[in-house]
Amino acid sequence: GSELLSSLRQRVITKMSISRKRTHAEALVPAVENKHPFPLAPIAPPLKKPKKTGVKKSSGRMKRSHHQAFTTDVLRLGTICKPAPFAEDEEAIRERNACNYNMKITQEMAKAGLAPRPIRVYADGIYDLFHQGHARQLMQAKNLFPNVYLIVGVCSDSLTHKRKGRTVMSEDERYEAVRHCRYVDEVVPDAPWTLEDDFLEEHKIDFVAHDDIPYTTGSATDVYAHIKARGMFVTTERTEGVSTSDVVSRIVKDYDVYVRRNLARGYSAKDLNVSYISEKKYRLQNKIDDLKKKGKEMIEDMEGKRTDLIAKWEEKSREFIDTFLMLFGREGRLTQYLTEKKDSVLSALSPPSSPKAISQSSEECNSPPAKSTKFDFSSSSRSGASIIDDDYSDDDYESASA
Repeated sequence: GSELLSSLRQRVITKMSISRKRTHAEALVPAVENKHPFPLAPIAPPLKKPKKTGVKKSSGRMKRSHHQAFTTDVLRLGTICKPAPFAEDEEAIRERNACNYNMKITQEMAKAGLAPRPIRVYADGIYDLFHQGHARQLMQAKNLFPNVYLIVGVCSDSLTHKRKGRTVMSEDERYEAVRHCRYVDEVVPDAPWTLEDDFLEEHKIDFVAHDDIPYTTGSATDVYAHIKARGMFVTTERTEGVSTSDVVSRIVKDYDVYVRRNLARGYSAKDLNVSYISEKKYRLQNKIDDLKKKGKEMIEDMEGKRTDLIAKWEEKSREFIDTFLMLFGREGRLTQYLTEKKDSVLSALSPPSSPKAISQSSEECNSPPAKSTKFDFSSSSRSGASIIDDDYSDDDYESASA
């Protein structure tokens, strides 16, 4: 558009200014003479003229095909930086008017990369609860050929409810979801269920991308049959196990869980279309679950503390055992203390013998013998004086004993 032309004009002006600056700088540099002012400096040999290769000077310029490729790259960058335009927006109309639809493109030309313009590929669907399966389908359509301009048609609520059933998201929500997919270049709101020739020519569609499974609703005829007959149909693969119906089934299966979830987040029973009794039941279940969760967290916390305590015990076990043995071992401090106390108690209960008694016995052992008693004998017995001596002095006794 105008922004692109202004950017190209700015680039040309920048290049021209750079070339002018170079020419002006070359004019200011004096020409090199044969006699250089410094005799030791070598003189460069004269430049040789390049040989003619037969390539025209215009080969380096941007041709129309290169300009179209550059324009497409800029548009691709635009789709990444902002949402894709609707078909009635000015940007989409400008791109559609720039397309020469009289130049028909075959699949062989498109696959070989010989198309002289961007290839306009159309993909349609409901795109309810936009998920990765939808994104993969659009990614495949975008990468079917080089230089693809992807147009996505989204059916309205009235047509979808009539043909396929009720949707979860409204048509405006589905339009916005598709617009913000990075692979989409243009969105067609209120797309038709079957593609007529007038619709194909209005949007200048070259090919239609969809999976190869026959799509029939209400009749046995495939809605893409005439597209396949014209050779405009290109196939994409479905993502197995992912669909809007699967997502809805998952929500319905866990209905109670999601009702309790939304009640806990502030939704009322009226918002969720549940009765008063059901609301109280769900809230009671939420409280019970909260208590279970807190109890589990408490047990896990205690388990973590117990694990930390065991780890610390293992780290300091040897030190603890050594300290224990020093206190309670056979030669430990506590054992020695108890032994000392026991001895002191025993000595207090049974004191030793008196030292006075010991001194008396020693005196008895060391004292001299007592003197003998002197008897008064009659005169008749004095005749035996030779036998019995009347002198009882200590000296005689000591000599006799010696």
